[in-house]
Amino acid sequence: MAKNLVIIPTYNEQENIVRLVETLFKLNLDLDILVIDDGNDRTTDLIKKKQADSANLYFIKRVGKAGRGSAVLEGLKFGLAKDYQYLIEIDADFSHRPEELPSLLTLAAPNTLVIGSRYAKGSKIVNWPLKRRIFSRLANFYADLILGIGIRDYTNGYRVYGREALEKLDFDKIKASGYIVLSEIAYQLFLKGVEFRETPTVFVNRRRGVSNFSIKEISEAFLSVLRIKRDLG
Repeated sequence: MAKNLVIIPTYNEQENIVRLVETLFKLNLDLDILVIDDGNDRTTDLIKKKQADSANLYFIKRVGKAGRGSAVLEGLKFGLAKDYQYLIEIDADFSHRPEELPSLLTLAAPNTLVIGSRYAKGSKIVNWPLKRRIFSRLANFYADLILGIGIRDYTNGYRVYGREALEKLDFDKIKASGYIVLSEIAYQLFLKGVEFRETPTVFVNRRRGVSNFSIKEISEAFLSVLRIKRDLG
């Protein structure tokens, strides 16, 4: 078993998933990969075919679109049930650059959450519409105003969790299923003394497939921050 587990939540990512898996394995970072798929395209068939020559590729198929956040939580539970020391989450659409992963891992430690931060000095956002930029900035400003962790990027799902940090997470207290899960995890870990480290990243708006970002997730993101503070603060 490898030291690191990469968790990739997918929803109709047949155009990206095999290329991403191959790119990650070529990094030679002692990785296992877990794909968690909620979609109804050919992702399942492609991953099962790829498993024939990749013993360290795992797959969980779920029925219906249960949300990115819930997929990551299932992956984190999978990793904690085994002997992985670092658990990594990354989007399937190449908005998170796999070649940056070695830099994230150099900052990793057992009681640490490392975030590829779009708003750290030196970061860059490519091909993002203005409305998404505005929403993201507002969402992160609002989250920090309410939660006060002191990080710049609450909503980017390019992360490395140390095992010791994740063992402090109470999964039963997490109520959301979408991107707000990122903030909910972060706030729990903040209250339990986990160290946060942010590193610059180049975030590239997806070039293949279709965005899963929705108005529902926008509403959830703003309304749920107050709930997180109320329930955990």
